[in-house]
Amino acid sequence: MINKRELTIVILSYNVEKLLLDCLASLNLAKTSRDDWDIIVVDNASTDNSVSAVKRQYSKVKVITSRKNLGFSAGNNIALKTITSEFVLLLNPDTIVYPQTIQTVLQYIKSHSDVGAATCRVELPDGTLDYSCHRHFPDPWNSFLHLYSWFFKKFSKYSNSDITDTIHEIDALSGAFAMIRTQAGRHVNWLDEDYFFNGEDIDFCYKLKLSGWKVMYIPGVKITHFKGSSAKATRSTRLAWSRNSTHAMRLFYQKHLAAKYPALLNYLVYAGIYLLQTVRKLKARYN
Repeated sequence: MINKRELTIVILSYNVEKLLLDCLASLNLAKTSRDDWDIIVVDNASTDNSVSAVKRQYSKVKVITSRKNLGFSAGNNIALKTITSEFVLLLNPDTIVYPQTIQTVLQYIKSHSDVGAATCRVELPDGTLDYSCHRHFPDPWNSFLHLYSWFFKKFSKYSNSDITDTIHEIDALSGAFAMIRTQAGRHVNWLDEDYFFNGEDIDFCYKLKLSGWKVMYIPGVKITHFKGSSAKATRSTRLAWSRNSTHAMRLFYQKHLAAKYPALLNYLVYAGIYLLQTVRKLKARYN
């Protein structure tokens, strides 16, 4: 049984030893003596030295090893279904956390009982916003515009263009940094394991909203996200990412949207997903 803390940080890792160690180092620098955190690293059957390196350098970090790569949802759920803390932070291993980021987001969610999840500003290494941290839910129109974005990009609202510098409610955050109220996570049965990789964060937020919880964006603090480090490391992982990303789109649409709309519109969305999958496979294979 894990000791009860105020916050449990769960990091799912797959073959990103150096990035994982850098992430843990940033957490050490960000944590103060007043912070009551547990850290769990779930290793998704890495073939590098991630597990031994973490055990050697961070003895207080709990390491859970999986015998096979379970994907994002099932891998995280291993830890999520055991925690006893009031709050949990899902954190990607390819991130750097800065002082006061976790504390600020945690304090906000603690003081707002209707908030099920919250996030900070997630920046890419060049300082631009990772759009995944601040999204609208897809609907047939936005999905269509997003999938055919080379022509309709300026009309699509899949990724939010209405970002402000004040704290505000959003539809969906990114699993790269997701502060979650444990009560809310249990309420929606955590992450849907039908998603292997991609889409599970939107699905999770969608379920939270249906259950009456708010998802909030807190722009005054940030992390840096070295996005796609494990998913795009080799040609085979790039190909897998191209399949999983578009499979997640199709799965979300089938689960939550298709029954609400006419067959012709659904056909256009599915055709767009298939086309996007083809383009991504070609890029993954030849880039």
